[in-house]
Amino acid sequence: MTVQIRRALPTEADALTRIAIFAKRHWGYPERWIEIWKPQLTFRPEYFEENESWAAVVDGTPVAFHTLQERGGNGWLENLWVLPEYMGQGIGKQLFLHAVDLARRRGYTLLQLEADPHAVGFYEKMGMRRVGERQSEIEGQPRSLPIMEMTLGSC
Repeated sequence: MTVQIRRALPTEADALTRIAIFAKRHWGYPERWIEIWKPQLTFRPEYFEENESWAAVVDGTPVAFHTLQERGGNGWLENLWVLPEYMGQGIGKQLFLHAVDLARRRGYTLLQLEADPHAVGFYEKMGMRRVGERQSEIEGQPRSLPIMEMTLGSC
């Protein structure tokens, strides 16, 4: 399988939204939670015009994407979503390493993100460490969302 990483296109907003929703659903959350999260997992074309996003493409079709932003002078990985049928095939790792390379080239010394609890192991394997957490709640149930970071060396 050949994977190409290229800029995500605004015209792919619907396809990238499906990737995010299917990936979130993969973790077995109750469907009513998915419905609550849909607004934040739904992307409009303008999002990809305003935010640097990159798609992993297989046979011309996006199967994963990431968004790199700047927050507080650091690189911030806002999204990293992989279609479930492509999980475990190295695509997430390729996208993550792509984001790390971009962040280094942009001169960031730290790459940070807020992780879904199910993704912490992946990010730890990629070299990130937990540095905090953000408390949230859904349907009265508390959730702790890990804040992770890694120090970036120079290019």
